[in-house]
Formats: sequence, structure tokens, C-alpha cells
Amino acid sequence: MERVGIVGGGAWGTALAQVASAGGETWLWAREAEVVDAVNQRSENPMFLPGIALSPAIRATADLADLGRCDVLLVVTPAQHSRAVLDGLPSAGTPLILCSKGIEESSAKFMHEVARDARPDAPLGVLSGPTFADEVARGLPTALTLAVEDRAIGEAVRQRIARPAFRLYLSDDIVGAEIGGAVKNVLAIACGVVEGRGLGQNGRAALISRGFAEMTRFGLARGGRADTLAGLSGLGDLVLTCSSTSSRNFSLGKGLGEGRKAADLLADRKTVAEGAFTAPVLLRAAADIGVDMPIVAAVCALLEGRMGVDEVVERLLARPLRPEGG
Repeated sequence: MERVGIVGGGAWGTALAQVASAGGETWLWAREAEVVDAVNQRSENPMFLPGIALSPAIRATADLADLGRCDVLLVVTPAQHSRAVLDGLPSAGTPLILCSKGIEESSAKFMHEVARDARPDAPLGVLSGPTFADEVARGLPTALTLAVEDRAIGEAVRQRIARPAFRLYLSDDIVGAEIGGAVKNVLAIACGVVEGRGLGQNGRAALISRGFAEMTRFGLARGGRADTLAGLSGLGDLVLTCSSTSSRNFSLGKGLGEGRKAADLLADRKTVAEGAFTAPVLLRAAADIGVDMPIVAAVCALLEGRMGVDEVVERLLARPLRPEGG
């Protein structure tokens, strides 16, 4: 695989282009003309990844047709916009590596299901794990799960974009990799609430642990594997996202914990806190298969304004005690 196309010029897409450009020709598609101009003319993306000098080998474009000659496409568009972008891609059979985390609000489908609808002939993979884009772009050590349907394609992608500080671990569990990435966004909002309300480190550790139990119950019920959920794309991503204000979802939760309204917090963002869209869809999907997710339910109640922070915390603490494995 010589030519890599990155579909999405946000922070994560730009960071992936930075990594891929070290191995050969790399195209970056962005919707915003100012991003395209900044990348091509000044080798930077001040809108989404300020302060990072980008490789001059990255070629940016606003025309999806320019990606038609790429050997693989890494799709990094926000989950709620991915279907429209996938429909507009030029080549039906090009392997797609899905790098967005979330569930489509209108259909309750995960990204691999959306991609299968839009591009039924394309080999699919999922790239997911604990990553902050600026650290990846600066070359700091990072490890991710690359889950693929076709191992040969996975090996080719890994050979093309992996670096000593950008380690990719192959898996064939696409479902598990996607579920971890989607569920952790919702749990990160909850951990942000703990931070914003000043409920302490003990409380955050307990929430991460019990949240991981929810993720595991749901993931196993949907066909994911326990080892995937306990790996980089599940527990690893959960720990990172629940521990830092660099996480958009954690920051959203922190604002809620401080007493701000969800509508105001979401309106004041140029980047997407995907967990806000995922939470209600995830709760419905869990109910459909009989999986109990009380922390996800609490996040939904906060986002929808049905309960305040103190009431949500009180209800969670009042839940009956149960065996830890339950």
C-alpha cells in the first residue's frame, strides 16, 4: 500500500496523516477550505491541531475524488456525518479503516454497520485505542488496536503506517473494538461529572471500574470478545478518556458537574463530544437486549435535563449492592 488517504481533517485525522506521511504519499481530505489551505501552504492545521508542525509531504484536498487513487482510506469523520461522506467516496472497493468512535443516531448502527451499508464491497477495519491527537502528531508513544476482516489487509496497513512510537496490535474482533470506543465516550462524560462536582479520586476510580463492567456486559451481548474489551480499544481507551480534560467528553461532563447546562456546553464547541450523541442511542440498544447500564442512563438523564447532578449521584449510590461480577 503506497498511497494512504485520510478522510477527515480534524485533529485526529491530521495526526494520522502526520504518522502516515512518514511512509509515503498521504492525502488528507478536509471539508474546511481554510484547513486545506493551511496544510498545503504552511504545513499546519491551526483550526484543529494548533502548534504542531506538519510534514510537508501531506497533501490536502477538499475534493473526495482526489482520494480515488489511494490504496487504503482511513475514515475519521464524526460518527453522525460518516454515512454521507462514505456515500461520496470515489472507489467502492478500496479498504476502509474506520477511526471514528460512536453510534449513528438515526439508525443505532455502529460505524462498521454504516460502512457496510454505504460500501458493501469494501474490506473493513477499525482503528481504535487510547489516543490524544496532539500526542500522536508530536510522535509520543501510542498503541492501538487494528481490527480487520482480512488479516492480509491488516498486515499491509500495519506495515504502511506503524512506527516505533505508533504501535498497532492486530485483531479480528471489529465489533469489540467499536463497542469499546463508543461506550467509553459516554463513561468519560460521567467521570467528568465526578471531577466537576468534586467527588474525589476514589469516586472516579469506582466509576471507571463499574463503567467497564457496563461496557463488558454490553459488548459481550453484542458479540464482542472479553479480551478485546479488556485491551487497548476498550479498557485502555476508557482509562485515558476518563482521566484528562484533553478529552472532549470528559470536559463536557466536567462542565455538567460544575452546574452548566448541556445545551450551552455543546453549543460552545467547534469539535464534537461524540458521547452526547451516543448516550441515548446506546441506552436504547442496551434495553433492546436486556443489558443494564445505569451509568449510561445517568448520563442521559443529565444531558436531557431530567435530573440534576446531585439527584443522579444519589440514585447511583442508592442502587442495591450486588456481587462484583454482576
